[in-house]
Amino acid sequence: MKNNITRVIRTALNNMDREAREHYAVVVQAKDMAGQVGGLSGSTTINITLSDVNDNPPKFPQRVIRTALNNMDREAREHYAVVVQAKDMAGQVGGLSGSTTINITLSDVNDNPPKFPQKNYHQYVPESAQVGKPVAKIKANDEDLGVNAEIKYTIINSEGANTFSIATDRDSREGVVSLKKPLNYERKKTYTLHIEGTNTHTDPRFTYLGSFKDTATLKVTVGDVDEPPVFSMEYYIMDVYENAPPGTEVGAVTARDPDTRNSPVRYFMGTNEDEEEEEGEGEEGVRYFTIDADSGVIRTTGPLDREAQPWHNITVMASEVGFNSL
Repeated sequence: MKNNITRVIRTALNNMDREAREHYAVVVQAKDMAGQVGGLSGSTTINITLSDVNDNPPKFPQRVIRTALNNMDREAREHYAVVVQAKDMAGQVGGLSGSTTINITLSDVNDNPPKFPQKNYHQYVPESAQVGKPVAKIKANDEDLGVNAEIKYTIINSEGANTFSIATDRDSREGVVSLKKPLNYERKKTYTLHIEGTNTHTDPRFTYLGSFKDTATLKVTVGDVDEPPVFSMEYYIMDVYENAPPGTEVGAVTARDPDTRNSPVRYFMGTNEDEEEEEGEGEEGVRYFTIDADSGVIRTTGPLDREAQPWHNITVMASEVGFNSL
């Protein structure tokens, strides 16, 4: 006798995951006589496929994000936060969704030329400034970053380039102006320097924006420094007869004030250390000669003996009237 009995197969696990395992093969065996000895049995294999349910939100594979604007400007805005959302089931009710935030930083390109904050600068430099030492600084600003903002400074006019040089400070990106030649207030009181700042790394894609350089003018005013009187000669050679009477004029020295005010000069005699070491010859020079404080005329003060001393070294000094400098 044949009995047709339907049975239901249920899952033994509460949470079966199709994404982990989709197919199962279940072997079912049936025995008669309640499984007693002598009973008959039969078996069958049931192939089970799990149906999909919407239990997983969308995940983001790698995708390319493109700009929506043609000309994005890093100098105006450098960072963007973009929230991207994905929905399954074509966005229908009951579908799941996922979202992520993408932080975007714009890379810099050289699309900004250097610019001096002002067109005219002024610097006071005393005439005593040392050659090779910095005397002024000037800076052009560049909104770009890194190598795109590097600037080379150049003095482009001969008046400035003949007397001054300029170099770029890599840390501050300033143009450091230094002296190439000594300054002399009495000869030239002002200098005009035309300075150009140029980007060292230009991008051919942006040449249509114009030249990536700017110019400014630096006017240098030379300051007057009180300088000591200057003799017309470094040394003088004078002759006098040994039998000349006291008060005989031997010669004259001349010194002038090199400063603009051209102050009067007074003369006097003294000794220096080199002369004092040579058996007092400097002291003898003072003893046998005198100098007129106003005219610089040197005269004898006593008899001279060529056989005892054939020559004399005399130190003459000059000072500006009313000043201590020599």
